[in-house]
Amino acid sequence: MYQNLLRHRVGLYEKALPNNLSWEDKLKTTKELGFDFLEISVDESDEKRSRLDWIDEEIYGLRHLCEAYQVPLQSMCLSAHRKFPFGSADPQVREQAVMHMEKAIALAYKLGIRTIQLAGYDVYYEPADNATHQRFIEGMKLSAQLAERAGVMLAVEIMDTDYLNSLSKFEVLSREINSPYFTAYPDVGNISGWNYDIVTELKLSKPRITQIHLKDTYRVTPEYKGQFRDLVIGEGEVDFNAIFKTLKQTECVVPLVIEMWAHDEKWKDNILKAQSKLNEVCRQTDMMPLFEH
Repeated sequence: MYQNLLRHRVGLYEKALPNNLSWEDKLKTTKELGFDFLEISVDESDEKRSRLDWIDEEIYGLRHLCEAYQVPLQSMCLSAHRKFPFGSADPQVREQAVMHMEKAIALAYKLGIRTIQLAGYDVYYEPADNATHQRFIEGMKLSAQLAERAGVMLAVEIMDTDYLNSLSKFEVLSREINSPYFTAYPDVGNISGWNYDIVTELKLSKPRITQIHLKDTYRVTPEYKGQFRDLVIGEGEVDFNAIFKTLKQTECVVPLVIEMWAHDEKWKDNILKAQSKLNEVCRQTDMMPLFEH
């Protein structure tokens, strides 16, 4: 009787749709493809970062569109901190990092976004050392307090670089931050690509996982740097059967997001292929299908 309540809600990463689509077309397409929500991107580009400066008329206009199409913007992928990292040696860059965080939380609050995904980089374009790590921790502590105040969840992504590429490393970081509003956003492709045991990792952090990115990757080997993006789900080496079995076993029903990128005219076919693969995994693991078509 309660089985429908336990089906995972599934979202689509905004960049899986062509960038030239209007917001109305993005929401309409997301709905037509059978997703429950859309994950908005605020990356390091000037175009996407400008969203942090939207006026209320723009913000609530978009929210009304979401209501009209019944497609909420449940989460935000905030990767702008790659360009403006909390761990930077430049105090002006760190000030920008805080400003981006404040604006992102305010935007999330107004749009009804529940979870902001943070990039798990202390720095990206600068040399990393213990000082960058300590500054990142301080930035995360401040960010968690801002999030607590607004009641918006922060979830740090498990990344494609070795700084924070496992949930084990997140657990260590989480103890430093010590906030119920600082949680984990595992990208199963990144964890698998770095050769961590995805089953053990998911079980370890189950109480602190807010949302999960579904993405396929090729693993890192001594001779190969791996491939962490631009694969259609089902083309790579991620063991989705093991992942879904673990989600079922641990009774983890957090929202899932398909993370893919629209680079050519095959973008819709690629999404449909990913959905078909995930529905097949659901059948094989005795879980409710994620998509009806």
